[in-house]
Amino acid sequence: MSMTPPPDDVSGAVGPQTLPEDPDERRLHELGYAQELRRSMSGFSNFAVSFTIISILSGCLTLYGYGMKTGGPAVIIWGWLGVGALTLFVGLAMAEVCSAYPTAGGLYFFAAKLARHNAAAWAWFTGWFNVLGEVAVTAGIDFGAATFLNALLDLRFGFEATPPHTVLLFGLILLLHALLNTVGVRLVALLNSISVWWHVIGVLVIVTVLAVVPGEHKPASFVFGHFENQTGWASTFYVAALGLLLAQYTFTGYDASAHMIEETKGAATAGPRGIVMSILVSLVAGWVLLVGLTFAIGDYEAQASSPTGVPPAQIMIDAVGDALGTGLLVIVIGAQLFCGMASVAANSRMIFAFSRDGALPFSRLWRRVGHRTRLPNNAVWLAAAGAFVLGLPYLWNSTAYAAVTSIAVIGLYIAYVIPSYLRLRAGAGFTPGPWNLGRLGRPVAAVAVCWVMVISVLFMLPTSSPVTAETFNYTPLAVLAVLGFAGIWWLVSARRWFTGPRRQGSIEELIQLEAQEGYT
Repeated sequence: MSMTPPPDDVSGAVGPQTLPEDPDERRLHELGYAQELRRSMSGFSNFAVSFTIISILSGCLTLYGYGMKTGGPAVIIWGWLGVGALTLFVGLAMAEVCSAYPTAGGLYFFAAKLARHNAAAWAWFTGWFNVLGEVAVTAGIDFGAATFLNALLDLRFGFEATPPHTVLLFGLILLLHALLNTVGVRLVALLNSISVWWHVIGVLVIVTVLAVVPGEHKPASFVFGHFENQTGWASTFYVAALGLLLAQYTFTGYDASAHMIEETKGAATAGPRGIVMSILVSLVAGWVLLVGLTFAIGDYEAQASSPTGVPPAQIMIDAVGDALGTGLLVIVIGAQLFCGMASVAANSRMIFAFSRDGALPFSRLWRRVGHRTRLPNNAVWLAAAGAFVLGLPYLWNSTAYAAVTSIAVIGLYIAYVIPSYLRLRAGAGFTPGPWNLGRLGRPVAAVAVCWVMVISVLFMLPTSSPVTAETFNYTPLAVLAVLGFAGIWWLVSARRWFTGPRRQGSIEELIQLEAQEGYT
């Protein structure tokens, strides 16, 4: 069916008898898209997907060993609160824009609508950074789950924690998550809802057991004040700054509420609330978890250098014994598996939306939606495959995991903050949605932009000294590779045909398309 894109303002373009009754579908039509994905998620489910991807039992614990060597307890505990507060500014700024433009394209769609000049270029580069960050955060989450699972198998069954074994488990976990995400969005929503309670109750169980069972605990002066530097760098300030990666990596993925918004009821308010509440709940619960785990540390040096490669696992086993410690590890691994499943879901929606506008190679393949499941299955498999490729360097690079987490932080946060920067430039030209910050919108966006500028430089710096082939932080190479690829493609070809988010048609045409394809 031939479709001629109308202007963005479609009010009055068609008679009221053609407008969908559902306000979410109507708003999506006004933004130029058909309701292809099934809208069955509640506001709680939307919050749950972002909270699950933040996953304090994943990010906090998978990088806890990194934190023990890069600043120690003082940076782990206080850095969490500082980074969490600044992340809230980023989330608030994102949520306000999300309310105005509730589409699965999320950040790159926001950039296109807010840019006063060169909108297509802003959308192009925002989208590519978002894709990079989404793939990297999926890799980081599932790789973290693989390391914990390998540690458990090593402790209980002698399945040695080696790079090949970890990468094998990593691949199997990604396969599982891809399969789950091709079944149906209702299953994903159900598992995400279960995940919220798994995380909250799991944190309470872990902290209670670690508080009650061990006969001895570290003193408060150690938990809140001990500084540790095992990086090889002499500068205390530099090492403390590097240690913030633990918290900042954990506070990623909350853009999932935006990417799942075309499947959420009450999208213009539920999506923004999902973003903000996921950060707030994670900030409180994560701090409790970190304090509880740090009090339970025994032999600091031995646990930081645990042969399992997972210091939190060693801390738990040493503190409460093999049987109970194994039970706590199962709680952690379960949370990480929930987290990875949600990340693949959000990642695939970003790939779907970007491909819907023709911005990825072979876009027609990645944007296909299954008629029975109403899911972008091909995008799901691309998300899993891309994450697996990012994790492979661990076979020969001992700092690969820290690099993957840095890539996730930088890729995502650059994409997060571009719409906030453009919202600042737009000034009064920005029309807020039903969820907004009022006069605080611009100051909040300004703080968000400044913070992201700091971390974008910080997490590209070397994390260990001396810098060798085994300790090299390949984050700048990965970021430059994607930026170079997207930049060259833009200059050589895409600037001639990529116009940003494409309208699929007028409201009348979208209704006809939905009926023709069986979406209604």
